[in-house]
Amino acid sequence: MDQEKALVEKDLDIVADIEKDLRYIAGIIKQKGREILSNYTITPPQFVALQWLFEEGDMTIGELSNKMYLAFSTTTDLVDRMEKNALVKRVKDPNDRRVVRIHLLAEGERIIDEVIKKRQVYLKEVLRNFSEDEVILLKDNLMRLHQDMRE
Repeated sequence: MDQEKALVEKDLDIVADIEKDLRYIAGIIKQKGREILSNYTITPPQFVALQWLFEEGDMTIGELSNKMYLAFSTTTDLVDRMEKNALVKRVKDPNDRRVVRIHLLAEGERIIDEVIKKRQVYLKEVLRNFSEDEVILLKDNLMRLHQDMRE
């Protein structure tokens, strides 16, 4: 029984290490992203909003608020500023004219594309000391972890 308890504690230690490493990695990537963003005229929350629109397509302010965990009014202000900078525009839903969707414009798409590519270049540089097999294994394991977390 003591041996079983020791294995459970060891498993918990490993999980704690994984959680800590993932938290630190996420923080470093976020910081690197902010450094890259400092060369652009958008704020980190605007980047997150643009990224959601880039990945998911047009959405309402309510949908965007939910994705970003922000108050509706905060998201409205965010969209107003992005619209003034010609990054997004409000468009009426063709199926229901009462619904207004936020549409990503070419300039918003260009910024997202550039910033993501720069983050990928940074990550590629960090992974240069990994073998090709290690990189593939890391990708596969992270993808599996992400899928399991979404379920």
